[in-house]
Amino acid sequence: MKIPMSSPDLNAADRQAVNDVILTPILSLGPRVVEFEKAFCEYTGARQAVAVSSGTAGLHLAVRAAGITSGDLVITTPFSFVASTNALLFENAVPVFVDVDPLTGNINPQLAASAARDLMTGGKAAEKWLPRKGRGSGKLKALVPVDVFGQPAEMEPIMELARRYDLKVIEDSCEAVGAVYQGKKAGTFGDFGIFAFYPNKQMTTGEGGLVITNDDQAAAMMRALRNQGRAPGDTWLSHTYLGYNYRLDEMSAALGLSQLIRLDEMLTKRDQIASWYAEELAGIQGIQAPVVVPTTTRMSWFVYVIRLDKSIDRTDLARRLEARGVPVRPYFLPIHLQPYMIERFGYVEGDFPVTEDLGQRGVALPFSGVMTREQVDYVCATLSEEISRS
Repeated sequence: MKIPMSSPDLNAADRQAVNDVILTPILSLGPRVVEFEKAFCEYTGARQAVAVSSGTAGLHLAVRAAGITSGDLVITTPFSFVASTNALLFENAVPVFVDVDPLTGNINPQLAASAARDLMTGGKAAEKWLPRKGRGSGKLKALVPVDVFGQPAEMEPIMELARRYDLKVIEDSCEAVGAVYQGKKAGTFGDFGIFAFYPNKQMTTGEGGLVITNDDQAAAMMRALRNQGRAPGDTWLSHTYLGYNYRLDEMSAALGLSQLIRLDEMLTKRDQIASWYAEELAGIQGIQAPVVVPTTTRMSWFVYVIRLDKSIDRTDLARRLEARGVPVRPYFLPIHLQPYMIERFGYVEGDFPVTEDLGQRGVALPFSGVMTREQVDYVCATLSEEISRS
């Protein structure tokens, strides 16, 4: 048996929605994007939604709209996909990393609070939080928590911290559409919430993303920025801002609208698959299954990441599983140890030990909303056999 790493959950209605757009002459800057944004506002309760070409684009627009500029400091996590940091670097801001909670992999709010206090104090107190080089000359402007693997970050203490120091919050919910923290949807806590819809996500637009906010002025600015900086009132070749082509096309928006209609159904299917995994993995020695913490009212399963005991050679295990039709992936490789981050900021191994431990032991198993029980059983049986040979 050969198991796909992930698969989009598409049905006839999704395909028809895309086909309906292709039968019209309007493939961009049309009504489907507006409808998708409106539907997402209804789903999340946000006042504004701005559809964009990717989650990365959404993060970048939020950074611009938050007024984060060159040298400004932003507290965030090194245990994430690189986009959450790259969006800061696009504006020459300085990410201030703090380590993560060992159970969830989400940003540690106590460390974030300590970092914010010391950075606001300045002087020697701030030194331990700043990178070895490329420190910038600005002030602390924002927090970027990440909802890792579909589990919301601890947003209550993060928002309290933001209020205390008057910081913007850009909530990276790119992996957590539909997740709920203490009864409130992920992405709705901060000044901006960002979602992504790549084909392996809970819902997909092919490529695409979306920003939600209750700030009407910021939303207007982001709409202009996504369309080459063309603000309301600008003519076809007039541009108020330095902008980008971050537009979402009509076909992608139509697919997103169709998918959003059955998002809760798709999340329930992913819940079922995660429960099958938990059941089958319970008897396998040498691994730790993911944990859903009590503050998570609803988990939005993006990937299913287990952790191996340190005694298991992950690379060798992955090679043997791949040979038997079970692809696995390391999740995540720490951002601070990416080559360009080492070169720019001088990070070294040992700077963020919890992040590095999770990065060394994390393994994403095949996961999607269309997996069958037979496939899950095969993955787990194969994993058990190969671990026993380790």
